[in-house]
Amino acid sequence: MDQRPRTDQGRRTKDQGPSMDDPTRAGGIVLCGGASSRMGTAKALLPFGDETMLQRTVRLLAMVVEPVVVAAAPGQTLPTLPSSTLIARDGVAGEGPLEGLRVAFETLPPETTHAYVTGCDAPLIQPAFVAKMLELSQEYDIVVVDVDGRLHPLSAVYRRTVLPYIDALLGARQRRLTSLLDAVSTRRVHAQEVASADPELLTLRNVNTPAEYRDALSRAGLT
Repeated sequence: MDQRPRTDQGRRTKDQGPSMDDPTRAGGIVLCGGASSRMGTAKALLPFGDETMLQRTVRLLAMVVEPVVVAAAPGQTLPTLPSSTLIARDGVAGEGPLEGLRVAFETLPPETTHAYVTGCDAPLIQPAFVAKMLELSQEYDIVVVDVDGRLHPLSAVYRRTVLPYIDALLGARQRRLTSLLDAVSTRRVHAQEVASADPELLTLRNVNTPAEYRDALSRAGLT
């Protein structure tokens, strides 16, 4: 598989793809097909105020981009979602987030050039953070937050051009999102670059355990 530059010097030239000047070209992807093993119950269905966690994440993301597509496992139960929300099902169960990305991009309209990607377990997502990441996404295949060396690939912007690389990785039985980041032109965004949009980086707080769920409810003022 072609290995492109890994740093900011690997950016695209202006004639290699459309820019983000037209915000209608940006969609949203919410991945919710995971096993929720650490939570012990389906995270997408957890109550979060008068919504479920998935409903809240979709609603907040849809404040910035449209359409939003929810990528779920085959047969997975989902809560009622707005009629504008698109649903994609993994073609193969157990392939992880790369399969979710693949089916989600294939479900988004072809004119959608970029998508902000999040898990359903990010109920504290800040719309201003999403908008800032999209602003920073010009000329790159992926724009991902790097906090002290820790990457957050489920709080990132992906360009549709990653699809062939996803196919190649899945064909090689490689399922890690970090493998995709290594294969394409990726910009690492440091915390200070998004601090004005999300000073506490609440968007990056995934809810994986009962304790994290309780903490997220408290931070949202729901306890």
